Amino acid sequence: MLLYKGPRDQILTPLQSVCGIVEKRHTLPILSNVLIEKNGERLTLLATDIEIQITTGTQVSGTEKAAMTVAARKLQDILRSLPESAEVSLTLDDKRLQVKAGKSRFNLQTLPAEDFPRMSNADGQAAKIKMTQRQFKHLIALVQYSMAQQDIRYYLNGLLLIVNGQEMRVVATDGHRLAFASEGLAESYGRTEVIVPRKTILELSRQLADNDEPLEIDLTATQAQFRFGDIELVSKLIDGKFPDYERVIPQQHSKVLQLRRDQLLQSLLRAAILTNEKFRGVRLVLGDGSLKIISTNAEQEEAQEEIEVDYHGEALDVGFNVTYLLDVLNNVATEFIHCKLADASSSALFVLPDNDRFKYVVMPMRI
Repeated sequence: MLLYKGPRDQILTPLQSVCGIVEKRHTLPILSNVLIEKNGERLTLLATDIEIQITTGTQVSGTEKAAMTVAARKLQDILRSLPESAEVSLTLDDKRLQVKAGKSRFNLQTLPAEDFPRMSNADGQAAKIKMTQRQFKHLIALVQYSMAQQDIRYYLNGLLLIVNGQEMRVVATDGHRLAFASEGLAESYGRTEVIVPRKTILELSRQLADNDEPLEIDLTATQAQFRFGDIELVSKLIDGKFPDYERVIPQQHSKVLQLRRDQLLQSLLRAAILTNEKFRGVRLVLGDGSLKIISTNAEQEEAQEEIEVDYHGEALDVGFNVTYLLDVLNNVATEFIHCKLADASSSALFVLPDNDRFKYVVMPMRI
């Protein structure tokens, strides 16, 4: 039975949209597959890893109905390797999927569609939020680098998303630094607070377009659903209590430096070359009119950078992980950034000029 016949990219593009979440090695072999369903003129592709599920599709000709699952990465690699201009056909023939293009032939093993696990829709009332793809993409870009990776405090391995009134807030922390950002919404909503898993956030950041096309988000107590373009992404939520982020953000830091983001970034990149590979520490030494960035390593090597600053208060010598400083500078796009400091045992607060919608807190380290 003919499932698809047409340009390579018309089938490769939706396949790539769902393949990002497919695990190469899984305890359930069928989860390495993509579910392909033909229902008349609609060809649907679905992939899942049990925690996340992505569905998309394309228009095809014909009235047939058929469904099967096939190795997602193999099919993607085959289609990618064909010429861009190739006309491709996918035919289901006795439990095998035949891919043809020109004089190329590939026969892939399939598994039954009825064995493929699907996520069921969550019960309960959903908060239905509307915004643009660009709004959400920019919002998560400001904080996602602060999410924990495989922390035993599982609630840190994701992003706190709060909707309240006409505002959406997102917060991420790994216990060493915290990023907060907020965005205004066109409509007003009741308060909803959820923790979205790290893998879901990274997938959304990869797939969302930087445009004003609509994004619909449905939030229930256990599940988040994101619909944009031809894609529907469903994700389980992390069940846990996120730390009280407002207590972490310093309020009374007296030493305020206005720094050129690019100049600070380049100075830190150079100083990072000679940091200790394990601890990655740099010292910020603040004096009258200058900020020195100093790094040393186990080989007794040293780097020193100096930036002129408009500062005439008491001196300060404080250490930070240089990676955490570089992360924030690489993910904001302003000309200037404000750094607020207190003393050698207090965290640093980075904010953007004339913008209270972004805050980034870094804990100090002893060097």
